[in-house]
Amino acid sequence: MLAELGYEQELHRRMSGFNNFAVSFSIISILAGAITSYGIALNAGGPIAISIGWPLVGLFVWLVALAMGEVCSVFPTAGGLYFWAGRLARHRKPMWAWYVGWFNFLGEVAVTAAIDYGAAITWMAFLDLTWGVGVTAGRTFIAFAVILLLHGLLNTFGVDLVRRLSDISAWWHLAGVAVIVAVLSFVPDHHQSISWTFTHFENATGWNNVIYVFLIGLLMAQYTFTGFDASAHVAEETHSASVNAPKGIVNSVVVSLFAGWVLLVAITASIQNVDRARTTSIGLPPAQIFIDAAGHSLGVALVFICAVAQFFCGMASVTANSRMSYAFSRDNALPGSRWWSKVNPRTGTPTNSIWLCVVCSLVLASPALFSTTAYLAVTSIAVIGLYIAYVTPVLLRRLNPDFRPGAWNLGRWSPLVGWIAVVWVAFIVILFMLPPANPITVDTFNYAPIAVLAVLVFATVTWIIGGRHHFMRDVPPGHDTRPAAEIFGPEAP
Repeated sequence: MLAELGYEQELHRRMSGFNNFAVSFSIISILAGAITSYGIALNAGGPIAISIGWPLVGLFVWLVALAMGEVCSVFPTAGGLYFWAGRLARHRKPMWAWYVGWFNFLGEVAVTAAIDYGAAITWMAFLDLTWGVGVTAGRTFIAFAVILLLHGLLNTFGVDLVRRLSDISAWWHLAGVAVIVAVLSFVPDHHQSISWTFTHFENATGWNNVIYVFLIGLLMAQYTFTGFDASAHVAEETHSASVNAPKGIVNSVVVSLFAGWVLLVAITASIQNVDRARTTSIGLPPAQIFIDAAGHSLGVALVFICAVAQFFCGMASVTANSRMSYAFSRDNALPGSRWWSKVNPRTGTPTNSIWLCVVCSLVLASPALFSTTAYLAVTSIAVIGLYIAYVTPVLLRRLNPDFRPGAWNLGRWSPLVGWIAVVWVAFIVILFMLPPANPITVDTFNYAPIAVLAVLVFATVTWIIGGRHHFMRDVPPGHDTRPAAEIFGPEAP
């Protein structure tokens, strides 16, 4: 099937359906995104944005995942989204693939940077609570760099190690949630009421419109529900990929939706002091909530559970990011593509692409050294960039009457699910380009629109200069050597 899609089997196909699911589930990581970005929702809406916002966002993301899974079943390649777009567009196929590919690549770099920087924040909070290591921007960035380096090394060792660690990660997340929920349910002397946990409203954004503030608070959930395209990017390493890859996409969202909701409700109900959690010197509101609710020792133990989960999350993100950049490079998209598309014959991994992603993530997160709002900016960029890449193939599938469903499909529900997914993503892309805080200053300005515009300009200029001449045409030796016109149809330039 992969040969029919135009590629050789170079990566080692050793992942089972559960391995595939574990990679996406680890990247969504309810113990990473929901913990590190908890403060966003706590400030913008408070408990109602957390307890109600999470299942609301999760429902729509589930529909997006279903629509993506149906396309993935037909085109289970490491390229994923950009390849889907190129096959589904009715005109200018390589150009559609080019734009989607750049949004996907840069969005994944941003996600990797955001995940590992969030992991650094959590580990610094743990070190501060255990050994009194003061939390500073410089120390947090050093921790981020170390974590990112370790993730590069672990991925370099081969897919077998990644597969085993991803399985461990999935069980660590589920067991970790169970432990945290149990501790927060039985240890605290005081819990918030059900009505407060689900309906109380908090606003520290400076905006007065409660609906707008609530919607801004949805960024926490929407950011957490990213990265599940990883199941597509490791499809060439997965057995029965036309079924297991779409299942991995959808199941990772479903399990995260329910497990994450239980976790967030338990944390929110355990808040002892909202202001202390919001303004904590630890730098991580959930860590303060753990300490206040369960005491110092147990609280630190819960932080440690989250920190380890976030380490696993970042490792899986580098895996997915490197596979996407490897596939993008074998179609001649990235500068130096012949280098980035090489596969290590011993480990069966795209080693060069792994380190490309590590370096790009390090550079992207570097502004965090100078501004505490940089992490939130990267978070917004990650959400917008990835979801633009997610929904474009879904839209093109809906506009292509010649699409033939694969082994895993939605049947008669496909049109309804697909169009709701498109509308939801259009809504959140607009929402997360709006200013999150008032007054608007250099520190509170939302730089996401500038970043999206920069990606569009970059993709356009590079397409005109060289992309239209070499993308999906002159592929490296050992890959499909057919011209783009033969692979993608007569519309290819």
